Amino acid sequence: MKNRIAYCGLDCEKCDAYLATVRDDQALREKTAREWSELNHAPIMPEHINCLGCRAEGVKTVFCEILCQIRRCALQKGVETCGDCGSLNECRSIAAILANSPEALKNLKG
Repeated sequence: MKNRIAYCGLDCEKCDAYLATVRDDQALREKTAREWSELNHAPIMPEHINCLGCRAEGVKTVFCEILCQIRRCALQKGVETCGDCGSLNECRSIAAILANSPEALKNLKG
């Protein structure tokens, strides 16, 4: 499994925070901060939009580094991704992601 597949199965290489970071794209950081602020009803600043992927070494967004329950759980269980967890099918934390992103489940099973 490639290193840029998140614990939840989402592809970090398709995430605007990752793209803004690797491209050093300030306009994309600003756009992403605006969108994420609206979606999350939280103040997110462009300087918060830096991430190299939740399973990769290096910088992560505050959400990915600290707030993501899925990442925290996977680290505690010592699994490479949620696809390696025996509770995947019953997990409430990942259910919304898998329901909204069939590609994530495919990434976890692939």
